[in-house]
Amino acid sequence: MLLYEPVDKTFFEPHVLELARNLVGQYIVHERPDGVIAARIVETEAYHGPEDRAAHSFGNRRTKRTEIMFGAAGLVYTYQMHTHTLMNVVSGPIGTPHAVLIRAAEPVEGLELMRENRGPHLKMKDWTNGPGKLSKALGVTMKYYGHHWADEPLFIANGPGASEIETGPRVGIGNTGEAVHYPWRFFEKDNPYVSKYRP
Repeated sequence: MLLYEPVDKTFFEPHVLELARNLVGQYIVHERPDGVIAARIVETEAYHGPEDRAAHSFGNRRTKRTEIMFGAAGLVYTYQMHTHTLMNVVSGPIGTPHAVLIRAAEPVEGLELMRENRGPHLKMKDWTNGPGKLSKALGVTMKYYGHHWADEPLFIANGPGASEIETGPRVGIGNTGEAVHYPWRFFEKDNPYVSKYRP
């Protein structure tokens, strides 16, 4: 069993594109009453707030859902897509609604708990190779909206980093004009847990 310590809150201060890159290779940890679940982040996507047509906060759109994006860097922005919860890291100074989506991670600890959360019929590779799958594997729900990623029981911890990081267009953001082509997806090269390769 590894020992995990939350990163310092200053970890979340860099620009959203730098933060998205820095998150690759770090651990995401959920301490639960039935055990610790941990995974190493292998894929993220940056969303550049008001100027980014793919961002929920494009044009400084401020709604009940996006309100937390205008808060401090490092806050948890969870939202529902269909039946899935997706996890984001708020970025930027207060009032600047940038965020990083955690798209995929490689299981590290709590494998039996992940198997229970995702179902025994799935291969391990399919537990966490997508943003909704990852949240379900970790047991993360909407209750963490507004929590801080440097605070237990759900936190980012220092990991070993990534062997090599590649970039490419983000996934699933059709009808967003030129934003569909921005190379703001960051992922570990050749990692089998990366959600989806796209040229």
